[in-house]
Amino acid sequence: MQYEGVLQKMQTEIGSPIQYYLVFEEDFIHMNLLLDRKITLRFIKYQCLNCRENRPIYRQGFCKRCFFDIPSAGDWIMRPELSTAHLDKEDRDLEYEKKVQLQPHIVYLANSSNVKVGVTRKSQVPTRWIDQGAHEAIELVEVPNRYLAGITEVALKAHVSDKTNWRKMLTNDIEDVDLSAWSQKLKAHIPEEAAPYFLNQTSETQLHFPVLTYPKKVKSLNLEKASEYQGVLKGIKGQYLVFEDNTVFNIRGNEGLYVAIDLN
Repeated sequence: MQYEGVLQKMQTEIGSPIQYYLVFEEDFIHMNLLLDRKITLRFIKYQCLNCRENRPIYRQGFCKRCFFDIPSAGDWIMRPELSTAHLDKEDRDLEYEKKVQLQPHIVYLANSSNVKVGVTRKSQVPTRWIDQGAHEAIELVEVPNRYLAGITEVALKAHVSDKTNWRKMLTNDIEDVDLSAWSQKLKAHIPEEAAPYFLNQTSETQLHFPVLTYPKKVKSLNLEKASEYQGVLKGIKGQYLVFEDNTVFNIRGNEGLYVAIDLN
């Protein structure tokens, strides 16, 4: 059986384990059902997620022209503290920016390879944690706009990491920590404007991923360079496919690649 389509980050459904779906324009694959099966991935062409043209992907699934033009790729996406919609100030498209920035946002602590701080829209909990491969997470503050979440993250980055070690995450080289205790420790460092929004949560969200065996070490698949890869799927964590030969493939990191997937 063969599927074809442009890669976009897998859609997920909370469960034990988490359920993963690779969605194409006219079809989808329930990826959990492919565990222990041989899969062939073939790179066919590029397809920018915005203009849909066959142009090399620059970042976030977009060609270079679209990346520097469309509102959904503005700098405030990766750096929430740069958000300006609350000031009625446009970056690329004020109507779009108000829609995304002026809604409840969560600053959270997650543990995927280490404790890290992050920001997401409230509507993206727990999807954001799943995408990062976090096995536990807790909400720290809930603020009414992206800017407040951004300045809170910046303040807390001086005291806790904001990065995930993806290699440690994929080899399951992790340790359980008391995220509630961490939240109390970081409370004093929350900026004054965001301090009233502290949630004082004590219970963590636990997440369980569909992984049969974890690799001892990982090697990342560059499908553009390799053109084709075949392997037995052994797990899915974050947005990564994990194969029997220690190869890992980051679906989200390869958004915009039009591929064929053969199920053997």
